[in-house]
Amino acid sequence: MSSFDPVTTMIAGNRRTVIGVLLALVLAVVVLGLLGATGRATFAYERAAGQAAAILDEVPGPETGPACPLDKRYVDEPPEGLRPDVLDAWHRLRTAAGQQGVRLCVQDSKRSLGQQQREFTDAVRRFGTAELAAKYVLPPEKSMHVKGIAVDVQPLASAAWVERNGQALGWCRRYQNEEWHFEYDPGYATAGCPALLPSATGS
Repeated sequence: MSSFDPVTTMIAGNRRTVIGVLLALVLAVVVLGLLGATGRATFAYERAAGQAAAILDEVPGPETGPACPLDKRYVDEPPEGLRPDVLDAWHRLRTAAGQQGVRLCVQDSKRSLGQQQREFTDAVRRFGTAELAAKYVLPPEKSMHVKGIAVDVQPLASAAWVERNGQALGWCRRYQNEEWHFEYDPGYATAGCPALLPSATGS
């Protein structure tokens, strides 16, 4: 008589399947966690309208880019991570500039909270105090670069073109001491640009 018990065999097989699935899930979570920690996974963000700002704030932007062909002191980084509507508006602005023979280089665009904190910490080291540093680099919780709605345009001749022509497409310079810093708001196209602030601190 055979000792084969189909019920026992089925239970053992089901246990092995469950254990295998659980191990695969644990492995997947570990891998995603490692990728997220190294910045190689952007599973927390998809380019979709209405994305929660708290998630967008964590999306890193490029740390650098190829040299700006107009002035190699600057880079022209890809505008990755900008809010989707802002990215579309940037492409429209760059196309309009190109039609007039003007090249716009992106010195800085999207930054994550961590990237902005590094920028701010470095500015504090250079300027001596957080108050002075904030006139040029805002802390992460206040930066429009973190929110994905700002770009720094170089060289200055290109930034001057944006200041003269960008408002019609929703782009406005915001600070007197930063000729290169522009922010996007669709309302600027109809209401006009707000008055320039002396600096990012408002003073």
